[in-house]
Amino acid sequence: MNELHDRVADLLLYIGIDKTDTSWVSRVALVLAAVIISYTCTTLFKYIIIPSVRRITSRTKATWDDYLFNEDLMRNVRRLIPPIILYLLLPFAFEGMPILLIILHKGCLIYLIVNTILLIRTFLNSLYDISNEHETLRDRPLKGIYQMIKLIVFGIGAILIISILIDQNAGRILAGLGASAAVLMLIFKDSILGLVAGVQLSANDMLRPGDWITMNKYGANGYVLEVSLTTVKVQNFDKTITTIPPYALVSDSFQNWRGMRESGGRRIMRSVSIDMNSVHFCTTEEIKMFLSKGWISQEEANGTEQLVNLQIFRNYMLQYLRTNPKINDQMMTMVRQLQPSTEGVPLELYCFTRSCEWIEYEQAQGEVMDHFFAVIPQFGLRVYQRPTGADLNALRAEV
Repeated sequence: MNELHDRVADLLLYIGIDKTDTSWVSRVALVLAAVIISYTCTTLFKYIIIPSVRRITSRTKATWDDYLFNEDLMRNVRRLIPPIILYLLLPFAFEGMPILLIILHKGCLIYLIVNTILLIRTFLNSLYDISNEHETLRDRPLKGIYQMIKLIVFGIGAILIISILIDQNAGRILAGLGASAAVLMLIFKDSILGLVAGVQLSANDMLRPGDWITMNKYGANGYVLEVSLTTVKVQNFDKTITTIPPYALVSDSFQNWRGMRESGGRRIMRSVSIDMNSVHFCTTEEIKMFLSKGWISQEEANGTEQLVNLQIFRNYMLQYLRTNPKINDQMMTMVRQLQPSTEGVPLELYCFTRSCEWIEYEQAQGEVMDHFFAVIPQFGLRVYQRPTGADLNALRAEV
């Protein structure tokens, strides 16, 4: 270092600066030289290295390198150059001034640590974007895991900065934090529980962004927008947003409708009560009418067993569902009787639509039920319903 000082002093004397001023002038010159070198290296990186990387990534067919070497990441890499160069060159300028050199070194190290943390954060964001592009990882709740890694990086960076400021070993600071582990657990309780829950949700494939879930305890009934470290955002069908702690999805029960979408069918399960007084054996005229409409076969009409209008209606509705193009014939389809009660004989339709979309599902269900109600009187059956004001008025008029 002394040799470098002497050369700078000789150079200054050569250009006409007095030798008595070479001590402070040479230091200033070395500082300016360090600044110029760092600026030059940063400029070369900005205008040569970064464009070269862009050209290389643009020529590849893969998209991951475009996300990885994005503008933010390259900018953070560029910001690492000045503190490294200044850290290496400042000792030449401030030889014999240990206190000032220590202060400047600490400033360079802190600046370097902060920019390294920002670089790692940008790198993790790029990895998250890459995982969203990957078909098998796109629907995984990975955001919470990335957030936890960022939190750990920020914590390590904070410990390193504190150790530099107080001039203590980082291991001792960690040991001191270990003594206050209970307090740290209390502070980061939600983050720790969220990380564990996020790993369980991802490993067991319990939840993905875009899933339709129902969780009555939290008033959630809609699509999952985001799964982060501390919250799961659900957009309900009324466009409100419900936030749920991730660990609640593991400790409590919730309903995920993804299986319904993947199966390719959405269930219709509707029942109507039939008036028991309208259930009877079919008359000869009714059998002829059913036979002419193709609702029963000739063999059934000539059989020895008496036919019941409710039985024929059940068979008709079952055949109607099986031939309906909007009903999935590859899934369970049936028409069954439920337990009779004082409100009649419940007749239940159980089938699945081909479309899982809400509007198309409701249209298909409405068409089936409309046909159900319209065709009942043709079988001599009546739908049971409790008397209303209009029914009572009609009864009074007859009396």
